[in-house]
Amino acid sequence: MAFSDTFKALADPVRREILTLLKKGRMPAGEIAANFGLTSATVSYHLSLLKKAGLIYETREKNYIYYDLNTSVVEEVMLWLSELRGVTDTGAAEDPEAGHDTADGDAQDAKTDTEIYGPETEAGKEAANEV
Repeated sequence: MAFSDTFKALADPVRREILTLLKKGRMPAGEIAANFGLTSATVSYHLSLLKKAGLIYETREKNYIYYDLNTSVVEEVMLWLSELRGVTDTGAAEDPEAGHDTADGDAQDAKTDTEIYGPETEAGKEAANEV
């Protein structure tokens, strides 16, 4: 699975809605298509992109193709995003002194407009005048 395929698949709202439907359990292609005002060919295209990205998998039973959510890929993407954000498995920020938002959203070591923009910029001058 390449992250580029995964993010491309997640970029479309129809595909995200398909994933939401599959969260409830496996579904045949026809049942998925019934939730959208799209042609079966368009839904098939969306399903193929989700499958290529590894976000879903299919199983064939008699005349039906059932689609299931591949939670391991979803978990892998979520893990990567949390690492990118700097959150550990416990949900705590890895370096709370780094001046980034922590897991609970509180900003640490916030800087003033003057510190960020410098006293010579308009924002810095406005901030200096407010003090």
